[in-house]
Amino acid sequence: MKLAVIAAEDQLFPRHSGFDFNSIKHVVSASGQGKAVRGASTISQQTIKNLFFWEGRSWIRKALEAGLTVILELMVSKQRILEVYLNIVEFGSGIFGVEVASQTYFHKPAARLTFHKAARLAAVLPSPT
Repeated sequence: MKLAVIAAEDQLFPRHSGFDFNSIKHVVSASGQGKAVRGASTISQQTIKNLFFWEGRSWIRKALEAGLTVILELMVSKQRILEVYLNIVEFGSGIFGVEVASQTYFHKPAARLTFHKAARLAAVLPSPT
């Protein structure tokens, strides 16, 4: 599941310091041209958002999220960030965490997910509802 989420959500997760500046630059450029694009939030940023903030787009939330992401990256290992993310991320309406998602969708514990089923779960994360 960890590998599937990194592959689907944030391929640079092991190497970045909490932000994917190339993706941010692309999103800013594309949105300035009126194009619809997928967000540039990293797993670290999404962890902070899911723990502390509200849904929707807001520059205030993004600024607060950025500050806390810096602190998170300085104080917590990548492994722990990913573990917390997987335990709080939404996989569907009212379905939070990979264990609940695995039980709900596949009727088995997350530890017994196949690569295929882990990839299916990871694929819903950009738009879980």
